[in-house]
Amino acid sequence: MEKEWSNLRALAVVGQAQMILRELEKPQLKTDKVLIKVAYCGICGSDLPRYFEGGVHAFPQVLGHEFSGVIEAVGSEVTDFVKGDRVAVAPLIPCGTCEDCQKGEPAMCTHYSFIGSREQGAMADYISVPARNCIKVPASLSLKEAALLEPLTVAIHGIERVTLHAGVSVMVLGAGTIGLLTLLALRAKGVGNIIVVDLNEKKLTIAKTIGADHLVNPNDCSLEEYFETHELPEVVIETAGSAITQVQAVRFVQKKGKVSYVGTSTKEVVFTPNDFEKILRGELEITGSWMSYSAPFPGYEWTAGLRYMEKKEIDVNPLITGVYSLEDQAIPFEEMRKKESEQVKVLYEIHPE
Repeated sequence: MEKEWSNLRALAVVGQAQMILRELEKPQLKTDKVLIKVAYCGICGSDLPRYFEGGVHAFPQVLGHEFSGVIEAVGSEVTDFVKGDRVAVAPLIPCGTCEDCQKGEPAMCTHYSFIGSREQGAMADYISVPARNCIKVPASLSLKEAALLEPLTVAIHGIERVTLHAGVSVMVLGAGTIGLLTLLALRAKGVGNIIVVDLNEKKLTIAKTIGADHLVNPNDCSLEEYFETHELPEVVIETAGSAITQVQAVRFVQKKGKVSYVGTSTKEVVFTPNDFEKILRGELEITGSWMSYSAPFPGYEWTAGLRYMEKKEIDVNPLITGVYSLEDQAIPFEEMRKKESEQVKVLYEIHPE
């Protein structure tokens, strides 16, 4: 077996907008870790600046934190997994000893590591990860689908940050991967009318296919115009991370409404006095959502997401719009960056079933 994985292919970012397919040494298999033969690895929106802007902790950096695969070998202390187990992986590696970890809040850990940014990611043939980060994938679920478990957990965590009663009306700002997964999770949870807002017509079409009740493309109809004839939602989930939509989340929600911010800001967000006063006068409940973890680690988000997919209450397949090989190197990154790109979730297919 040693010869089979003595070396591996890996996509490494070696400079700003520079990526090469290179050979790396085999990962060191520590006693509490497992070696995974990677099946599929997704490209996250957070990977784009790591590649295009060189936003990594050090070069070279193998990216990839949304992935699935098959366990190839287990460390001597591992008892919950065996060779051949199909798994998805939680990429956060909390320290386990800081005050936040002790409180059962791993996402708040200040001494964490993270697969694909602080250590080797899964855009490679093999990867070694802590066994406790692995979640077994049931036989009824494909490893291609399982590669979307991590972003699904982000969506689940975002909507669970606010209390949702049966039949509540919700607006999702942004129809990227997290926005569409938020839509799927909301629909599975049994909420009422769901409005999805995005500038990309192709993504809105997908949103309609998977359960959106109303679509708004601000290129055709502004939210001001739309809400002249429609009721404001009771809840807004902001997933776009746009300085515009982050203000609109407060502007277009009912009094006593709730706002969950999931999207990460990349520009300065400016609230006018009138917009900010809506928070006060409307007594809005506003929260942030960071990653997708709870206790016991990795958390209910991961068991819930897996169950949703296993029971076919959530079908992620319509969101997979591109499949590439490691030999394609940066091509899918370039495709995702194109203006008006129609790509939602793009995967590297490395060792398919």
